[in-house]
Amino acid sequence: MSTPDTLRLSPLGRTVSETATDVWNDSCNVDELRYAVAFGAVGATANPTIVVDNWNGDPARWASRVRELAVEQPSWSERELAWGIVAEMSVRAAPLLLPVFESSGGRAGRLSVQTDPTLFRDAPAMVTQAFGLTGLAPNVIVKFPTTIAGVAAMEEATYRGISINATVSFSVAQALAAAEAVERGLERRAAEGLPTEEMGPVITIMMGRIEDWLRVVAEREQLVLDPAALAWSGVAVFKRAHAEWQARGYRARLLGAAIRHHLHWSQLIGGDVIITMPSSWQKRFNASDIEVRPRIDDPVPGEHLDALRRHLPDFVRAHEPHGLAVDDFDTWPPTVRTLRAFIGSYHELLHLVTDALLPNPDA
Repeated sequence: MSTPDTLRLSPLGRTVSETATDVWNDSCNVDELRYAVAFGAVGATANPTIVVDNWNGDPARWASRVRELAVEQPSWSERELAWGIVAEMSVRAAPLLLPVFESSGGRAGRLSVQTDPTLFRDAPAMVTQAFGLTGLAPNVIVKFPTTIAGVAAMEEATYRGISINATVSFSVAQALAAAEAVERGLERRAAEGLPTEEMGPVITIMMGRIEDWLRVVAEREQLVLDPAALAWSGVAVFKRAHAEWQARGYRARLLGAAIRHHLHWSQLIGGDVIITMPSSWQKRFNASDIEVRPRIDDPVPGEHLDALRRHLPDFVRAHEPHGLAVDDFDTWPPTVRTLRAFIGSYHELLHLVTDALLPNPDA
């Protein structure tokens, strides 16, 4: 856990200790998580890309473990073996967060584990898998994509007592739809006298990924914009969502993800929100001289906001509370791009399992 000195001296430690803002480690890698916890981190997250990265960081270990699992569970398919590896990676990381999970009553100390990204259209299948994932450790929180089916799955999972993390989310409209789904699930639980106090739902906005998409659009359309305007785009979406949270009083917390630069940290400081960061960015921020002070209520520079609104209709769709209908979520380009990436990483994990079981004799 963090020492008083690391919390006092490091920018990330001060973010956590001096403001309402929490920091999570954007990986379930145990060594990276130890570093993050030492500087005040109170959560961790994983997705298919992160799992593959962990495997590639120690391929001999995980290939050997697949072969051991195949002997222990001879009837398991490639898919079941892959999820066995996901489970083991998660279980190794979860205990590092248990102390803060217990001391916070479930508000913090969570480890996010993502449902199978190929199930993004199948709400019942996602909820069924979520029950298995919650059994991995008491502090697991389950990621659902903010798709049409994913929103329905979030409500049902919340009703059944599963703390959710709404991922694959890039717009205020998606964040609001996920938050409303959580509220409906919590209200259904309360109506039946079921407990809700120790649940810890979060709603993610992938700031860097909406910025990535707007950069693609700007290049494709040959737009000439102040480069700083694009750097503020994801921050502007998050700040707009935060204002909606303040007005509506949602119980789920907002989480900022997909870090691309320091604005994705510095401009969120002070909010009762979470920022999840890869270890590399944590180290860069801790070595920086960025002043740690609340900025969540600072407005986005007007000239940048005006430029984004004027030139990029997809920014308007992301920024406005009614910019997207739920029926648009599955075809929203940032959603499509991210689902394709996650599904691609998941397929890569399956290939890694196959290669471990059937190594290429010609290699």
